[in-house]
Amino acid sequence: MKRKRIKHTATFEQRLAMQAERLKEQAQTVPPGKDREMLLKRVQQTETASRINAWLTSPGLRSPE
Repeated sequence: MKRKRIKHTATFEQRLAMQAERLKEQAQTVPPGKDREMLLKRVQQTETASRINAWLTSPGLRSPE
């Protein structure tokens, strides 16, 4: 089975930011409850992934010796 390769036009950081914004907007339209909490949790996970990515790509990070 062959995997499809996707050529991204936006950076990983930009895609994470767009997804977080989309999920925030979607959470505002959903009434309070389980579905809304799930969306807000996904927003938090996306923002955490963005911070981890920024930390990993920072110039001060050294590789293990």
